Amino acid sequence: MQLIIAEKPDQGAKLAAPFKHKKTQGYIQIDKCPAFPDGAYVSWAVGHICELVPPEEYDPAYKRWSLDSLPILPGKFKHRITPNKAKQFNLLNDLLKRPEVKEIIIASDAGREGEYIVRIVIQLSGVKKPMKRLWISSLTPRAVEQGFANLKEEIETRNLYYEAVSRSCADWLVGMNGSRVYSLLFQRRGVQGVFSTGRVQSPTLALIVTREKEIANFKPEPFWEVKAKFAFDGAEYEGTWFKGEETRLKTPEEAEEIRARCEGKNAVVDSIETERKEFQPPQLFSLSSLQASANQIFKYSPQDTLSALQQLYLDGYISYPRSDSSYVTDEEAKQFPDILKKLAGFQELSPFLPAPKTTLIGNKRYVNASKVGDHYAIIPTEQVPTPGKLQGMNLSLYLLIAKRLIAAHEEKAIIDYTNLVTLVDGRDPFMTKGKVIVQEGWRKVLYDNAPKKKAKTSGKEEDNGGKEEDDEDLSVLPPVKEGDTGKVADVQVKEGKTQPPKRYTEGQLITLMKTAGKHLDNAELEKVLQRTEGLGTEATRAGIIGGLKDRQYIEVRKNMVYATNKGTVLIEALGESVLASAEMTAKWEQRLGEIGQGQESPKAFMEQAQRLAQKIVADAVAAEKGWTFTVELPSGEQRPAYGKSGGGQQGGEQGRSGAGSPELGACPICGKPVVDKKKLYGCTGYPSCLFTISKKILGKAISESQVKRLLDKGQTLTLKGFKKGERTFDAALSWNAEQKKLDFLFADRIEKTEQAKPRS
Repeated sequence: MQLIIAEKPDQGAKLAAPFKHKKTQGYIQIDKCPAFPDGAYVSWAVGHICELVPPEEYDPAYKRWSLDSLPILPGKFKHRITPNKAKQFNLLNDLLKRPEVKEIIIASDAGREGEYIVRIVIQLSGVKKPMKRLWISSLTPRAVEQGFANLKEEIETRNLYYEAVSRSCADWLVGMNGSRVYSLLFQRRGVQGVFSTGRVQSPTLALIVTREKEIANFKPEPFWEVKAKFAFDGAEYEGTWFKGEETRLKTPEEAEEIRARCEGKNAVVDSIETERKEFQPPQLFSLSSLQASANQIFKYSPQDTLSALQQLYLDGYISYPRSDSSYVTDEEAKQFPDILKKLAGFQELSPFLPAPKTTLIGNKRYVNASKVGDHYAIIPTEQVPTPGKLQGMNLSLYLLIAKRLIAAHEEKAIIDYTNLVTLVDGRDPFMTKGKVIVQEGWRKVLYDNAPKKKAKTSGKEEDNGGKEEDDEDLSVLPPVKEGDTGKVADVQVKEGKTQPPKRYTEGQLITLMKTAGKHLDNAELEKVLQRTEGLGTEATRAGIIGGLKDRQYIEVRKNMVYATNKGTVLIEALGESVLASAEMTAKWEQRLGEIGQGQESPKAFMEQAQRLAQKIVADAVAAEKGWTFTVELPSGEQRPAYGKSGGGQQGGEQGRSGAGSPELGACPICGKPVVDKKKLYGCTGYPSCLFTISKKILGKAISESQVKRLLDKGQTLTLKGFKKGERTFDAALSWNAEQKKLDFLFADRIEKTEQAKPRS
């Protein structure tokens, strides 16, 4: 008999679905059948059912944060059962040890993390039985049956486990030591709270803070442009004066001089140059490109997009969502004609079907097995949902994925870009730009609802280099030809100002993390990051951004990412530390990838990680002596954050003293009273202590009585009605003393809150 261990309950149910089975508490039993001659058990983890132990389990002295105890370097890393998941572990442990179970099938998500989650469970059980690996990219009955018929030997994926556990332990070393040393250095200079650092989150935050500084330091400069309207035998059009490649003038006097000499003068069409460009359909979606598109089009956050995609995957409607590939193999491409035929049932898609091309096989832009890693691109599966079954975000994302597949079967887009130069009085040239779509091709699928934009008439039009985002419709130029003559009907001077760089959207931040190598000065390291995955992985980038929000290093307002004062101060403190650059990530990603390929020793990598942890602590302590930056206070005044006067941190509503408000309990960080501060609950020890709790968390109002219980008992009673996207759930709020933040406490798991956390 075989024991199949999935990563999640829904996944386990999908794996059992194609076979006759019966459900039992915590597992499913598959009857004897050709695929399982002796039958099988199907059970599951509940995400990371095991975790690395905290520092105090290596040495009780580590429970007290102290600079003298750093760096923390466990000789051998240990794992423990996550406390609130012990029930499921015990069930798995029992199944693993049953004498009728002769073989184990690892059936978690086909990737590094899935390998890690299940192998750690098996390792902690102490069971040593033969193992096989199920490796599939979708959960349709067909894919499941084929996967079980073609199981891998466990040795084929063992190195992925070594890579994942090395990544986890090394990140523990960097995060634990970095977070403690900087938090302690801040505290002894007067700023309380936990300042979390990490191998990926810190360089990501540094990119955001750098952009914030560029905006703050930007000094707008005025410029002037001269714009004219021309009349040619009834045809009218506009143009912008230019010289060389420049349309902007530095003084109003110069612009006025040009305007005056052009007013009412004769004009002639000096030249008309047309360039034809061809645009191939965009590639299929990887997770990063899909998150970026969903954010641009629908303003969905990367984390919400990933959550919705995971549900679509579990429902069997799309392939594995955490994919870093934009390609498929011939095997998947063979299914496309049937999938497209089924997609025609959607009224949103039927106008584009059948597509001009009947197959993609042989087209290396989409079908290239050599560029498919653990998983192929995100595509609709042959299990197409019936129209009307999907709603809201799930429907929007499914249609986005389906349209990208349809577009790949479309013809290329062909566009003529024209530059028309009009010469006034034989000396002043004006540029008019326009374009004509010769062949719409794939654009009609992806841009069918895109807003139309006006023609650009200045010489400053940006050319995106032929990317599929080129969705700008410039008006058709008037029917004029070279040598035609006309008049200047009107001419005006327009004043403008240079604009600062824009803040990143969440979608752009995902793309920025993936292409972080472009920000390195070292050409060799840049190549490393481009060969690997930049900052983070497809599966972790959304979580990294979510973590930056949770720790209040960034804020997202109207889809724009802002660095907070806390985030800026941390990056100031990190300075030239390797924690604030992509360089360390470049080196680590290269070596981790080599571990996954069996080309690098995990032991040698961990020795390097320990040396790095030592360096991070030593560098931080040395650099602290030179900290001179300031922290803004609520009143707007500033004082040195790191000097005799100590420091605070901008806190908005935290600046209210709460005088006269009844005490709700003792602050879990500093012990001072927590009171109602009108818009939030906060510690009266501000600005030294920055503990707060929002009055509304995911749409759920938090009452004083609930806060009192939280401060007294460490958690609230179960609260009903939290809302996240389309999901409504019940949970208690629990204080995490180790990490100094609030968690959602469920019956079987703990998750970080998004809005309930101390502002530290």
